Amino acid sequence: MKRAAEVRLAEAYLTAMTNGEVTEKEHLVEALALKWFRICTLYYIKDKKGRKVRFRPNAAQRKRYIEGHSRNIILKARQLGFTTFEMIDALDDCLFTDNFSAGCICHNLDDAKDIFRNKIVFAYKNVPDAWLAIFDQIGLRFPRPVSDKSGSGAYVFDNDSSINVSTSYRGGTLQRLHVSEFGKICKRYPHKAQEIVTGAFEAVGIGNQITLESTAEGREGYFFNYCEQAQHLQQLQRTPTDLDFHFHFFPWWEEPTYTMDPKAVSIPQRLQEYFERLEHKHSIQTTAGQRAWYTKKEQTLQDDMQREYPSTPEEAFEQSVEGAYYATQMQFLRKNKRLTTQVQVNPQLPVFTGWDLGMNDTMAIWFAQIAGREVHLVDYMEGEGEGIEYYADQLNKKGYRYGGHYGPHDLAVRELGTGLSRSDVAKQFGIHFETIPRISNHAEGVQAVRQFLPSCWIDEEACAQGVLCLDNFRKEWDDKRGIYKDRPRHDWASHGAKALETLARADLFTRLSRQDFAKSRPPSRRGNWAAHT
Repeated sequence: MKRAAEVRLAEAYLTAMTNGEVTEKEHLVEALALKWFRICTLYYIKDKKGRKVRFRPNAAQRKRYIEGHSRNIILKARQLGFTTFEMIDALDDCLFTDNFSAGCICHNLDDAKDIFRNKIVFAYKNVPDAWLAIFDQIGLRFPRPVSDKSGSGAYVFDNDSSINVSTSYRGGTLQRLHVSEFGKICKRYPHKAQEIVTGAFEAVGIGNQITLESTAEGREGYFFNYCEQAQHLQQLQRTPTDLDFHFHFFPWWEEPTYTMDPKAVSIPQRLQEYFERLEHKHSIQTTAGQRAWYTKKEQTLQDDMQREYPSTPEEAFEQSVEGAYYATQMQFLRKNKRLTTQVQVNPQLPVFTGWDLGMNDTMAIWFAQIAGREVHLVDYMEGEGEGIEYYADQLNKKGYRYGGHYGPHDLAVRELGTGLSRSDVAKQFGIHFETIPRISNHAEGVQAVRQFLPSCWIDEEACAQGVLCLDNFRKEWDDKRGIYKDRPRHDWASHGAKALETLARADLFTRLSRQDFAKSRPPSRRGNWAAHT
């Protein structure tokens, strides 16, 4: 409420100044004491066409300022200018508060240099001379740099305040930290994300400001987890503490510039249905101009559209991440409503399982039924630190009628102490594995799943964790070369993905056809010959 009152008063002063009514020293001092007034008056930026213009916050930035908390997490559509706003806001803190330290962390060095040069340095150097003269008249000292390390992305001012933009933070205490595209950092550089959380976050005292801003980058990592926690607090209508993040979401349809003349734009049926779902399910009403803009933008971005310009937070995180092996297949399943609660276990049909055994006894298991030419993935489970007997007990508790269990080749490896393989141990508990041969290369396994998934229908509730694995199973990122490697990234998502690979390579349709054929054959009259065929 204090911020809202400040904004209203500042905007009243802005109107009065435009009308030539703010001339007295007393009024100037009162106006300049309001941060929102300074932000809207003193600073210039480059617009999208590269022109020098006075910075005037847009509606999303204004809302973010009013609803600000000590810890903020911003999930957003692209091109809303939040990094520009945060840098101007932080620069103003440094110029008008002594001994204030602000930092910004970017996901790469080029972005860090660009933000410092084109947002902070540009804004500082273009404060109008007329305002500097006013500062002199009213006795307000405007800080000057004592250390201008523009090349390294740092300003240190003569009021002992500083602002720094880099790809990491190591140093003393910060009063303010902004992390740009934190979702990208979490996805591509998980170790760097951990360093930010355990290092840079700890440099910001309790009650000071941390802001995380990003588009969505998959359902994993700190950014996704913090968004989930902050949304949960919001849904419970609980006021966040100084150690909780306040959730801010800024969708594309709230931005007034995202519109165009609809006359020449033909909206395909699938997008017409999409806009209808937004209205009926989420009460999101869009204009003809907004729908036209979205249609043309989607033609360029295609499958990335809902990640870059989400309508809801859930939609943002549903989109596939860069480098994901099964992005196309998962998008197909979603578009065709194959992720559904309508998939249920049919007690008349056998259940088949596909397993993966990972590091530290991490186990992942998919449960499938064959209904005609469809594969119904009806259940999923995973765990770690448990023996085969634990999973055998869990399978028995589910009460399914099992038609077969398929495991990876390493189930046949014998333990040195007992001489028994995991497959041998499983037999003692009633699980008879059929071992799937080892693949010759990663591409072979990936291709098997890509061919398998289009025949699948998935229970979105029972298999939620497995779906997360499929969405996030991706190529390893090469930090040095800035490209994806030819091998998968081995992490939490790989176990569920590899378990489905086991199931895909089991060739269930062929096995069932053979079983049906064997059942339909008449009994042999040639002694024991039939037992060997």
